[in-house]
Amino acid sequence: MTEWLAFVAFIAGALFILISAIGLLRLPDLFMRMHASTKTTSMGFTLILIGVIVAFPTTGTVLKSLLIIIFIYLTTPLGTHMVGKSGHLLGIKQWRHAVRDDMKKKTTPKQ
Repeated sequence: MTEWLAFVAFIAGALFILISAIGLLRLPDLFMRMHASTKTTSMGFTLILIGVIVAFPTTGTVLKSLLIIIFIYLTTPLGTHMVGKSGHLLGIKQWRHAVRDDMKKKTTPKQ
């Protein structure tokens, strides 16, 4: 039974990473590609590590896998934020159908 649970976790994680790779190829600009690469990849790695925990339930493996999962979820949002901010500061254009730009400098009307 544990082999099947590990198998399902491995396959689900691989599918999430595949979706992330397709998003990197198909999405039109840096900011959308960042979204695809962070959300699905984090979940994919988490599922693969859960499969490792189920397949090899030793104390060392469980501890290391949980620490890696925590590290991924702590660092991925920060790294993505910095890449997005630097892309915006470098003037990388958004997709032409983008609805809004929250980092655009707000101009106040002169009175």
